[in-house]
Amino acid sequence: MNMKKQTNTLFLAQSAMIAAIYVVLTVALAPFSYGEVQVRVSEALTILPVFTPAAIPGLFVGCLISNILGGGILPDIIFGSLATLLGACFTYLLRNRNKFLAPLPPIISNILIVPFVLHYGYQVPLPIPFLMGTVGIGEVISCGILGMIVYTILDKHRTAIFRTAV
Repeated sequence: MNMKKQTNTLFLAQSAMIAAIYVVLTVALAPFSYGEVQVRVSEALTILPVFTPAAIPGLFVGCLISNILGGGILPDIIFGSLATLLGACFTYLLRNRNKFLAPLPPIISNILIVPFVLHYGYQVPLPIPFLMGTVGIGEVISCGILGMIVYTILDKHRTAIFRTAV
């Protein structure tokens, strides 16, 4: 197999595995994964674009499938998944900066997008600034705290786990 084909296969395999893990964590922990107050443990995986660009489509597809399986309405499926995609893209762009900046993009993108979906899509009668706070707390726990734990563990084994030529 030539190098380019091998790299593409590895990229696809990593993306698929990340999507699958995201879905399994979200669905298995469903009571915490959905609603106006949520700590979606799978969002800890949004740290992965620091290690591989394959995490970007993996996180997007994983979030998309999770939102569909969770019975989300169309605006949630679309905009919730886009929030994760934006967070993953900007985390990738920050990969060579201070490691503590890496969880900020998914936290910020979810704080700016998800409360509007909750308020206007699901008709949650809470004020948007309050929903920004509840979403933010959940994202800080999942991305900021759990994500940095994932980062610390994976950083020790970076080359063995994420061997890509990308």
